[in-house]
Amino acid sequence: MPDLLSVAEAEALIAKHMPAFGAEQVAFDTADGRILRQDVFAERDQPAFDRVMMDGIGVRWCDPLPAGFALAGAQMAGMARAKLVSPDACLEVTTGAIVPAGCDCIIPVEQTRRDGDFYRLAEGYRPAKGQFIHAQGSDVRGGARVLEAGVRLGPPEVALLAANGIGRVEVAVRPSIGVLATGDELIDVDAPLSEGHVRRSNEYAIAAALSGLGPVALDHVPDDLDATIQALSAMLAAHDAVIVSGGVSMGQRDFVAEALAALKVEWVFHRVAQRPGRPMGFGVAPGDKSVFALPGNPVSSMVCAVRYARPALLAAMGLKAAAPEWVCLDADVATAPALTCFVPVLVRQDETGRSMARPVISTTSGDFSTLAQAHGVVQLPTGEARVPAGTVAALWRW
Repeated sequence: MPDLLSVAEAEALIAKHMPAFGAEQVAFDTADGRILRQDVFAERDQPAFDRVMMDGIGVRWCDPLPAGFALAGAQMAGMARAKLVSPDACLEVTTGAIVPAGCDCIIPVEQTRRDGDFYRLAEGYRPAKGQFIHAQGSDVRGGARVLEAGVRLGPPEVALLAANGIGRVEVAVRPSIGVLATGDELIDVDAPLSEGHVRRSNEYAIAAALSGLGPVALDHVPDDLDATIQALSAMLAAHDAVIVSGGVSMGQRDFVAEALAALKVEWVFHRVAQRPGRPMGFGVAPGDKSVFALPGNPVSSMVCAVRYARPALLAAMGLKAAAPEWVCLDADVATAPALTCFVPVLVRQDETGRSMARPVISTTSGDFSTLAQAHGVVQLPTGEARVPAGTVAALWRW
């Protein structure tokens, strides 16, 4: 294996070694945000009957129509189907009701004037045959697939589950995720600052990037081999996947690789031809546990989390791979020709509706203050020292 993998090679190796997290059944009204693990089929035609689309009257269309109609009854939503017998009569109807037998035209109430038990049409109004009738099965036929396994359930999908009688639904098990930050310099968010210290932030950014995927537990360990082994051992015992931030380079205080080796974690790769985030690694621990080893620099850590860890975890949950979001650069960007570069961008729509990406240049991989000005990062190709404006690139949102 070469010393530095390409981004595509790293992505493929992660996908090859990620475990599947299994499935479970939950009540449909608790399934929002979950990954669907079953196909869902229409219980019956939708709509299940010819459906009234406007409040008004139902008539039998002819040409010419009479100037008015005698009221012969009503067809309300939820009622059994009524029947219109006379072509000179009408039935009052409400939105959502079944179209009465013998009716083939719905006239909106605002185009009528009621006079006792007689409805007259508005002057000059000419209704069309079949108007304001939502035909049975015109949305979907009974037995047709309405949801495919692998979609992420949102409000419309939950509504479809309810409408088709799916009281309990099979979804992906949410993995338990541990995030471990390393570094002697790190202190708690609310601790007093002293010289040489910085507040912990990487693990909170990673946890936010993984929001909704599963329960996330955070911890911090100083730059000490025994402490790192102990902390990683506890996390691997408690979680399905572990993400480490920091300690993965080759410095004298970087103990993560040695600690993982002591815990029998097999490296799948270590170091990727990318900027930022070159020291990133990925491994598999006993028990089929996944380990993402991210650099400690804040920008590097965030980029690797949204480019590798989040997509890999979602894929392991069964999420169907969606087409990438593509944007067009609106300015030149200087890059390193031998590396895949990830550049923060602010996305906007131009006058033609295209998604344009303006680079938000940070000074170093530690300059995470600029990330709040960007919507995510674009992945730029290798081979050129400068990627020109107009280049189309994949966007990875925060």
